[in-house]
Amino acid sequence: MPQAVFDVLAGSIQSFLGGAEVELQSGDHPLPAHEELISERVVIDEQSYRFTARRSAIPFTRSESAFCRELLTAFSALYSGFRQQGYAAQFRTALLASIMDITVARSLRGDHRKGFWPIQQLIQLLKSLSYQRYEGTPATTGFLVHRTTLPLLRTVLRERKHTLIPLQPHADITPSFFDNPLTYRFVDGTNLFFLATIQMQVTGVIRTASSTHNDIERLTQREIFSLVRRAGKGAFAVTVNEASEIEIQISPARLLIRRKGVWAIFDPDIFRSFLSGILDSDSSDELLWTVYALSKARHGTVILIYDKGPRQLAALKKGSVGGDDPVGRILVGRVKGRTIAELKQSGILLRILSADGMTVFGKSGRLMETGFIIDTSHAREVVTGGGRTTAACAASHFGRVIKVSQDGPIELYQDGRMIYRFG
Repeated sequence: MPQAVFDVLAGSIQSFLGGAEVELQSGDHPLPAHEELISERVVIDEQSYRFTARRSAIPFTRSESAFCRELLTAFSALYSGFRQQGYAAQFRTALLASIMDITVARSLRGDHRKGFWPIQQLIQLLKSLSYQRYEGTPATTGFLVHRTTLPLLRTVLRERKHTLIPLQPHADITPSFFDNPLTYRFVDGTNLFFLATIQMQVTGVIRTASSTHNDIERLTQREIFSLVRRAGKGAFAVTVNEASEIEIQISPARLLIRRKGVWAIFDPDIFRSFLSGILDSDSSDELLWTVYALSKARHGTVILIYDKGPRQLAALKKGSVGGDDPVGRILVGRVKGRTIAELKQSGILLRILSADGMTVFGKSGRLMETGFIIDTSHAREVVTGGGRTTAACAASHFGRVIKVSQDGPIELYQDGRMIYRFG
């Protein structure tokens, strides 16, 4: 029975793990030697089970492993607490609808000796708010949940030149918290955030200083990440953004995201592992957060990290967006050879990546081509799919490829196949 119920959840877990294969088996099976996997033992109704997750090419991160442990704990507790005969369908429905929310709330609570309901209640409120519109505009809001003393937090805010507007008396986050439209029209989750304790009491409003210099930093909330890092161990920020998604920022810099009704994790370590050995670490970090910004803003792109020289790249070229237009040649010539960091700092990296065609960087992180159209006949096998998918599959025979779809998902390609998917 536990395996049958687990099968209902398998799709959500696979999606969270970027397409990994997951399985729950009874007994304590021996583990395959030298295989990259997550393996956890769980006891359900005094019976031992083994959970395994397998993913080729990209190793699992600590965040993914920790999330799976929390999920199995929640699964065991829910399963054991619902034993009545004749309620299997109801149980599976309740489990499918709630277990990922419970796992997110448990992982944010940190101290497992204490309840996670206040966090879960906030998540439920934000889920409802994500469907809210006000005069045709999506409702947005944000909370910074701190785990340090208020005097220490005030010191951090002063150092960062942010403003704290105290709220007296403090307000509890209750089901009626968002009845007043000002809670999601005034406090927008971009420059204004509610300040709350882990008991979900709002003690004030934070107005952040305008310290971000480009769209990438604004879209990826870099200033809020810096506050979360200094607001105590286990602090987090949670927002409903303009795309009606719930974003949870945790430290070290990672995101838990509820997109299209499904939870996902944006873990930089996954992208660092994918780009390791083909792109330096600084360029990798600049690129991965830029990719997330494109995903959030719903701009599609295909990026090739090419490990050979310009002459070999020319042999793969079928054409370029704009053809042989002289103005286009001048504009592209001005940015060729510049690093990812330089392009980001100048504010044109997002514009380059969101334009048509493929963008090609070398191992040094320098721009080799933009608006590049690859000759897909160079691929070693038949490639099928849409234009970006076809280009990504073909190009991945010659380097590592990151593809962002126009509706948000991020996919990683290697050796002609997709090996990881986020969102």
